[in-house]
Amino acid sequence: MWKKILINFFRLVLALTLIFSGFVKAIDPKGTQYKLQEYLAALHLEAGSAEAVVLVIAVFLAAIEFCLGIFLLFAIRRRLVSSLTLALMIVMTLVTCWVYIAHPVSDCGCFGDAIKLSPGVTLLKNIGLTICAAAVATMPKSMIRFISEMNQWIVSYYTALFIFTCSLMSLYYLPIFDFRPYKIGANIKEGMKIPEGAELPEFETTFILEKNDEQKEFTIDNYPDSTWTFVDSKTTLKKEGYVPPIHDFSISLEGVDITEDILDNPGYTFLLISPHLEHADDTNFGDINQVYEYARTNNYIFLCLTASSKGAIEHWKEYTGAEYVFASTDETTLKTIIRSNPGMLLLKNGTIIRKWAIANLPDINADTLPLHQVEIGKQPEGSTPRKILKIILWYILPLLLLTIADRAWAWTRWLKEKKRLTKQSK
Repeated sequence: MWKKILINFFRLVLALTLIFSGFVKAIDPKGTQYKLQEYLAALHLEAGSAEAVVLVIAVFLAAIEFCLGIFLLFAIRRRLVSSLTLALMIVMTLVTCWVYIAHPVSDCGCFGDAIKLSPGVTLLKNIGLTICAAAVATMPKSMIRFISEMNQWIVSYYTALFIFTCSLMSLYYLPIFDFRPYKIGANIKEGMKIPEGAELPEFETTFILEKNDEQKEFTIDNYPDSTWTFVDSKTTLKKEGYVPPIHDFSISLEGVDITEDILDNPGYTFLLISPHLEHADDTNFGDINQVYEYARTNNYIFLCLTASSKGAIEHWKEYTGAEYVFASTDETTLKTIIRSNPGMLLLKNGTIIRKWAIANLPDINADTLPLHQVEIGKQPEGSTPRKILKIILWYILPLLLLTIADRAWAWTRWLKEKKRLTKQSK
């Protein structure tokens, strides 16, 4: 009996972990794609990997993880699902072991941007989950069903439909939940502050230089003469310390840092975000130009932040007729700010008031009232509780009602069978 209790405890731990992990990655497919590209870069495979292919893989990996969690929770196809879960956990544990030893990426991305774990903690977590998965896989029949076999297909197809819809909606618009430091309501300047007395991290940069076909590593203290040729450099963390949530945000306009000017602006500022204009969606450039005309009419700042080259900027101007100003910002920062290329931010006093994907830019024009008089000029209230309620009503509640109906039907059948056997015994 105690073995059955333990197996079901392991099964619930695995299920809840996979559900959470799969969901937070599924609602941020671009973020999952960026993490996969980091792994590919560490393996020197990024050059041969198309972004669209990596994005599709990211969506399917998150969906598989979420579905396995739900299937474990409901004990659907117990033998197959428990074996697949064990295989998944073995692979994930091997990957995190590699991350812990070689440090190819800063964090494994197991829980997306929702929870950041150190490589050591991640490895211990995955070892523990692998042990749980192995125990469940050895005794799959001990898992208690929450739904009968004849209704398992409903849960399976409905779960797949739900998680793929979440990913597609997050791609078309923006992630349903934003766990990044640039979420709506965040003040960028406050996020950059370091508390007084906080211990700062220490880094060491090593330079790889070559001379006479021989490569050596040097630090800044023993940097050699000019006869050595620079090959590469790497920076490692020597001592951990406090790192503010936002530590890499800066805006450069023709070589001049204008970050403080933008963040200290008491009025409204529109920021068009595009890491690379050459890969940006240009289908709605007319809407972008319309927002720019509105900003110019009302004396609001309108900037396009990009990491693109001058050639790419000029090509964008020629194709779209853009008249707005372009400024430079780090590519990774821009990808973190918004999961749309391009996307748009509305700032006021350095606080993010609104965020829009290219697919749902604000419907405003030169005749629209000033922002302080319209809804889009105000920060939306209580959006997170409403989103949670929608998920409960759309996914959790139907499954709960199905489970109750299924268990009631199973209980009725059991009572009828017991009554029949009782009559036969008499």
